[in-house]
Formats: sequence, structure tokens, C-alpha cells
Amino acid sequence: MHRQLFIMLKEPRPGRVKTRLGRDIGMVPAAWWFRHQSARLIRRLEDPRWQLTLAVSPDTEGLSSRVWPEHLHRVPQGAGDLGDRMARIFRSALPGPVLIIGADIPGIGKTHIARGFRALGAHDAVFGPAPDGGYWAVGLKRSSAQPPGLFKQVRWSSEYALADTMSAFGSARLARVDTLADIDTEADLKSEKHG
Repeated sequence: MHRQLFIMLKEPRPGRVKTRLGRDIGMVPAAWWFRHQSARLIRRLEDPRWQLTLAVSPDTEGLSSRVWPEHLHRVPQGAGDLGDRMARIFRSALPGPVLIIGADIPGIGKTHIARGFRALGAHDAVFGPAPDGGYWAVGLKRSSAQPPGLFKQVRWSSEYALADTMSAFGSARLARVDTLADIDTEADLKSEKHG
């Protein structure tokens, strides 16, 4: 079975990434944090059990960036909101299980990814919830099995993002895996360092 893991990445430029964090600690330190966090995450998640692909933004600059490892396959995220971009990743994926994650979650390890793919063995979709009502991972058992309207009525950056996304699946078999926190603010960063 061909398992695909996509990490969504933005080119780590000040003012372009982690802008909420940047308002707290400055745009340059926020971009620096994202660049190094992403690099550590990529190194940690390379594994022969799945194909790791970087979904990059902005498209042209991300595809040619020297920030990310050259040996990893890259695809452009394309235009639109987060839902448009994730739906495009699922449509472009090869047949088989697909998991999409964000790059700003320091706690993700290979065991979390393996658990996500295992859950897809008996479920149509899997979610990795975040404490704030969002999610750090979304996966489909079959990349071609996107329900109509997936990601269309989602209140992004709210406590309803996970519930809104899950509602699009109707009676499909859904699984949840580990709850992990992303880093959006200085308080998140401090709690991660002390957690």
C-alpha cells in the first residue's frame, strides 16, 4: 500500500509565516522559529514506511527554494484558503492513504504519523485534533474519496474548524488520533518549551 505524507510549508520569510506569533515576538524571530521547527520536523519524519512530500507556498518560490531538502519531492499548494489548498493536495495524490499535516506542531513524531496511517486501515478519514478546536492532521483512506464540499463550510482559525470539517463526512467512518498543539502565539511557544 502506497502511503503518502504531505507537510504543508510556507517559505520562511518575515511577515509571510507565523504572523500571529510575529506580532508577539517580532516577524524575524517568528520566521526563524518556523524555519528551524520545519527543518527539525522534516528530518524527524523521513521514514521508509511512507513517501514524504512537501506541499509548498508560494508556488514558484517554494518549488525552487534552497531552504528545504533537495531530495524531497515538492508540490505547489496553489491559490485559495487552507481548505482549497488541502483539497488540491488530496486530488493530486497517488491512489492510497494520504495524510496532510502542518509544519508548526513541534510534538509530531513518527509514532503519531504511523498511528494516523494505522487508523486509516479501518476508517475512511482520520483527524489529529488540536486543543484549540482545529487539527494538526487530516487523512483519507483513499486519496480519491473526498466527500463533496469537503473544507467548504469550515470556519478556519476558530474552535469550530475540526467539527465543521468532520461534518462534511456524513456517515463515513472517522477516527481521531493524538491531540497535539500548534504554535500560534508567544504563550504557545512558552508552554511548548515548558511542556
